[in-house]
Amino acid sequence: MRVRQGAVLLILGAILVNACGPGAAAPATRQASGEPPIAATTSGRTMVISTRVEVTSLSPAPFWQRRFTFLSTPRLFNADLTLLDQRGDPHPYLAEALPQLNTDTWRVFPDGQMETTYRLKPNLTWHDGTPLTAEDFVFAWRLLTSPELGTPTSQPHGLMEQVIAPDSRTMVIRWRQPYPDAGTLTVGFFEPMPRHILEQSFHQDTPDAFLSLPFWTRDYVALGPYRVDRWEPGTSIEGTAFDGHALGRPKIDRIRLLFLGDPNTVLANLLAGTVHVAIESSIRYQQADILQREWAPRNGGTALLWPSLWRSIQVQVRPEYANPPVLTDVRVRTAVAHALDRDAMQEAVVGGHGAVTDTIISPLASYYPEVERAVTKHPYDSTRAEQLMREVGYLRGGDGIFVRGGERFVADLQVLTGAQQEVELPLLGSQLRQAGFDVQESVIPAVQAQNAELQATLPAFFAGGGASGERALPNFHRNAIPKAENRWAGRNYSGWSSPEYDRLAESFLSTLPRPERIQQIVQMAKILSDELPAIPYYFSPDGVAFVAELTGPQVVVPDVATTWNIHEWQLQ
Repeated sequence: MRVRQGAVLLILGAILVNACGPGAAAPATRQASGEPPIAATTSGRTMVISTRVEVTSLSPAPFWQRRFTFLSTPRLFNADLTLLDQRGDPHPYLAEALPQLNTDTWRVFPDGQMETTYRLKPNLTWHDGTPLTAEDFVFAWRLLTSPELGTPTSQPHGLMEQVIAPDSRTMVIRWRQPYPDAGTLTVGFFEPMPRHILEQSFHQDTPDAFLSLPFWTRDYVALGPYRVDRWEPGTSIEGTAFDGHALGRPKIDRIRLLFLGDPNTVLANLLAGTVHVAIESSIRYQQADILQREWAPRNGGTALLWPSLWRSIQVQVRPEYANPPVLTDVRVRTAVAHALDRDAMQEAVVGGHGAVTDTIISPLASYYPEVERAVTKHPYDSTRAEQLMREVGYLRGGDGIFVRGGERFVADLQVLTGAQQEVELPLLGSQLRQAGFDVQESVIPAVQAQNAELQATLPAFFAGGGASGERALPNFHRNAIPKAENRWAGRNYSGWSSPEYDRLAESFLSTLPRPERIQQIVQMAKILSDELPAIPYYFSPDGVAFVAELTGPQVVVPDVATTWNIHEWQLQ
């Protein structure tokens, strides 16, 4: 990992607090083309939140959360058995207590199977007032393992042999094999489903009809800090504090979540006080720098940044989709890695605030030094890139582009629409062309951003952000390859597979001692750096910016939602 000299890894800046209230600020007037107008806050008890991407559904279920891996929006409306704090440490949430290994609540049997028992807190209800029972978890398991919905082997429910409810507050999970996170099931891993709303449709309707229910969007009912009041597609979601929330009623009465793709629009409204907090990459480091300068004289708010978002080029390696077919040769992927000047790139794109990396593992991970020592490095080296391409039979033509047998190396380089991607795209394209790869750049429009089939079948290079850290490692297992048979679920978009990697990934999901798991992480990271189904270039900064009237947001480690403690936030 290499970081700009003098940059602060964890916190870009903390700005002083106590400015005038948002109601006194004039509405922002700067609007990006196509962005919805922002109305001034009508009450200090309504918190306005900006996020960059509108989710398809608020459900964290794997058949919904295919493309975007943001956690902070689902966190507003959902609750789980376990809640991870800002350091990633687990705490009971819907559960009274978490199962403890080698006790009656977490038993491991001689044949390798396990059993965990969760006891729900008393008097929990869904947003509509219906009591939550253990049967809602049993129903969720049946739903999530349904082949018709395309996710029967997804972890962890694919490892569950049976889920039973001995009584209304007790849930017992019987596992086919050891699973290390069995005692800390959290967001995206195993949520209950409201049986009283979904069961009839699940049994009677087609999968498409079931997934088209208004429940998944405007009529969403869950257990989180806020319940949905209104969803205006393309504009906003409004929510009201849930009195029955397991950790107590949130201190802020109402929220309004705005979908704002332009960071300058977010900046203008933060400065005007018409947005109180920006989450999920809705501002970039440039806007954070401006906020520092503008807020400091009047103690207007706080801006925090930390290296968070893994950036890489995913390479299509399935022969039926790869074009040019030579992308299936690891020497070509390695040559592409050596063609990237990642230091220059992160300086140009994120002002040097990024962390150049050769691995998917976050530099904030406690075991990162072990990973850093093990992974194969691919420093910028155009000579080495040319040597590798010669091994494959390519020579530089008169215009500098690689040619083999009279055929030029031509490949698509695509990104999703978005400010950072569209800055990265020409830089990546220029570097690759300079090295001899003729890439054709294009931007995938927002209307196709959630099209999982499109991304899984792109013919060559797809650049952008993605999940990182140890929880992302199973995404490269062969079972995570999206295809028609699983309704294009899964995040192994390159279609790469390795028997040794699959073995390690499967063992990683069944190994209980933490030191052994760390060594498996190191080995998987090494294989990924050798095989390069995705070519890393850096971690870009992510963060949160919020006005002085708001208290509560914190720096968080990867895999933790910025809004993890939103029920404790306060707005003056």
